[in-house]
Formats: sequence, structure tokens, C-alpha cells
Amino acid sequence: MNYSLVIAAHNEEDFIIDCLNSVFSQTILPKEVVVVNDNSTDHTEKLLKEFQSNYPELKVLHHSSSSEHMPGSKVIAAFNYGLAEIDLDTIDLIVKLDADLILPSTYFEEVINCFQSDDQIGIVGGFAYEQDKSGNWKLNHPMNKEHVRGAFKTYRKELFRAMGGLRVAMGWDTADELLAQYHGYKIKTLDQLKVKHLRPLGKAYNKKAKLLQGKAMYGLRYGFTLSLIASIKSAFKQARLKLIIDQIQGYLKAKKEKAPYLVTETEGAYIRKLRWSGIFKKLIP
Repeated sequence: MNYSLVIAAHNEEDFIIDCLNSVFSQTILPKEVVVVNDNSTDHTEKLLKEFQSNYPELKVLHHSSSSEHMPGSKVIAAFNYGLAEIDLDTIDLIVKLDADLILPSTYFEEVINCFQSDDQIGIVGGFAYEQDKSGNWKLNHPMNKEHVRGAFKTYRKELFRAMGGLRVAMGWDTADELLAQYHGYKIKTLDQLKVKHLRPLGKAYNKKAKLLQGKAMYGLRYGFTLSLIASIKSAFKQARLKLIIDQIQGYLKAKKEKAPYLVTETEGAYIRKLRWSGIFKKLIP
């Protein structure tokens, strides 16, 4: 199976070369690699030019989005910009990759093997590991183990087209997996694929991001009760009770403003049914 990947890079001078070295060291190489230099103000552009001198097959695009960090929407807008340069008719798999990762050399070989094992597998990924103070690489996967981190997602092309690509909004990496199931596809995580995440997840509480997460729940048509349950679950998981207030404020604000939905009514009904089913399974084993 052929695959192409898109990397959105914003001020990634400390990480981009290690990431690209790991991509071009794969046992099965990608058909195309596109890096979108998204409004970087550091040495990212210079480093990409130097890398291209040894790997002319690398395609580098320059995209001038907002300099403001906008969770979800900024990175997907850059991803879509790069995806437009890829000939989808010549590939089987589409990869969205962050620029601060180091992949094991067999990463895509094993991802391809997984896709080939079952035609109904739609999304595949490994797990993120981060260095602790002693220099040991430790698993950092704050979501459930059936979820593929947005930093390294590989999609079957047929699914990607069926769900209309990725949503340019916070919550895109929940919407894609819910829509994958709506279209009859499975999500697979591979324990043996340990991805080194070079930039640790932010520890600071970001009120704006939490408001946007609430807006995403509205956009996914969760409804108020499901959104409240999801907020409570996240709050206890992160030990931040304030998160409940911020996410519900985000939900209610989106509802008041009649923000656009991320999914259709039919998709939303399926998502609610799926979410409630998951809740009842945990309550009644």
C-alpha cells in the first residue's frame, strides 16, 4: 500500500530535522512527503532548505496563517493546504504527522500490515512516549487506549473521502474517529509502535482551549447531558474541576450563537447512540 504524509510545521527548529530523518529512514518509504511551513518565525525555513539539498523529493510549502495559536483549526488548515498538493489517486493511505515526533523505522511497515489485515480498519496509530527528568521514555497517552493521537494518524483513503476529510475545528480528532465508526470502519492502536514526542504536552491550563472543547461537543451534536458527562470525566481525569465550568460555558456559548455543526443530524444521532452505549457498558459490565 502506498502512503503520503503531510507535516504542518510552526516554529519547529528544534525538532523538524529529527522528525524528517525518521520519516526518510522508514523501511517502507512514503510516496510523497509535504511539509507546510506555517508562518514560522524561527529557523524552520532555513533548516528545511538545507534538508531538501539532500532529499530533493521533499516538498516544502509556505503557508501564512494566523500567528495566534488556535487549537485544532490552525494545524488542520495547514494540513489541508499541504494535502491539496498530493495526488490522492496514486496512494492508499493518508498520513497527518506532527513535526515534533521521532518514529521507529518500522512504523509505516507495521501500520500498512495492520491495514492489510482487515479492509474495515480505517485509522491506525501507535502511542506517544515522552522523556521524564531521568531521561527515560514514558508512555503519555491521556485518552483511552482505543484513541489514536492526533499527532500521528494514518487514514485509509476511502474512509478519509467518505467522511469529507478533517474538520477545521477543535475536536477534529474526535470527530474523525466517530465518523469512521459511522461509516463502518474500525480504529486500531498498535502498542509496539512507540513514537517519541519531543515537545511535552503543555501543563498550563488553557481556558480558551477548554471553551473550544465545549464548542466542539456542541458541534458534534452531543447534546447538553452527554457534554456534561464528558466534561466531568475529563475534569476528574485531569484533576481540574474548573474544566467542567469552562467546557459547559463553551457549549452554551456555541448553542446561543448557533455555531455551525461539525456533523449532520444523522451522524449526530449515531454519535449520541455510540456515546451512550459506551457509558452503559461501563456502568453495566
